[in-house]
Amino acid sequence: MKKPFIGLTPSHDLTTDNLAMNHTYLNAIAHAGAIPLVLPLKASKEDLAAITEQMDGILFIGGPDIHPFRYHEQTYLQCGAASMVRDELELNLLSIAMEQKKPILGICRGIQLLNVGLGGTLYQDLKTQWKEDFPIAHQQPFKGSVPSHYVDVVPDTLLSRIVEAPKIEVNSFHHQAVKDLAPGLKVSAYAPNHLIEAIELPDYPFFLGVQWHPEILFNNNAAAEKLFAAFVDACR
Repeated sequence: MKKPFIGLTPSHDLTTDNLAMNHTYLNAIAHAGAIPLVLPLKASKEDLAAITEQMDGILFIGGPDIHPFRYHEQTYLQCGAASMVRDELELNLLSIAMEQKKPILGICRGIQLLNVGLGGTLYQDLKTQWKEDFPIAHQQPFKGSVPSHYVDVVPDTLLSRIVEAPKIEVNSFHHQAVKDLAPGLKVSAYAPNHLIEAIELPDYPFFLGVQWHPEILFNNNAAAEKLFAAFVDACR
């Protein structure tokens, strides 16, 4: 069976201005049976459309904050660094990929990009904008291969059909999160404090965003492995 080609959005090193990529994303896609290809950091809409046409799916990876102007807010004091170049690339890519009905997976920054791209907003800093009785370590103090909290999976969602469990263990490395859900999107998982941890788009071939990092967990976490397997199957 022909392996699908999956395009991965690149990281942008703001210090050197170079394109970068964490190998864990590549490993997870390859393990699931697909061929990962890192996309360019700069490309015209015409070129992006041509590139996307050759891809069987698109993975929006983690990374720095999305600029608040993208969701019509001014910059909060605790907002982090942003790459205008990467924001532009990914928002254009999301629109093109959806026009072509390509399977889409978003991880960490990726879930936030999907929400912003469809008209939603973000918490710019959870520590100061999200209050809870028992603060969850969304920036966990240990390595990413160790889970740090649970998420409750919403029944009758794409995610629930993939992981086949009402609750799963996840890792966590983020200080921003989905705030106002974009029109048309559906929540498919919550953290214990009811913070949104996964979103999807019903009636789309495959459109899923998760706030955690399954690409670090897939070697020892069944839910993470199932997530990539389902994405790659959709890309076939």
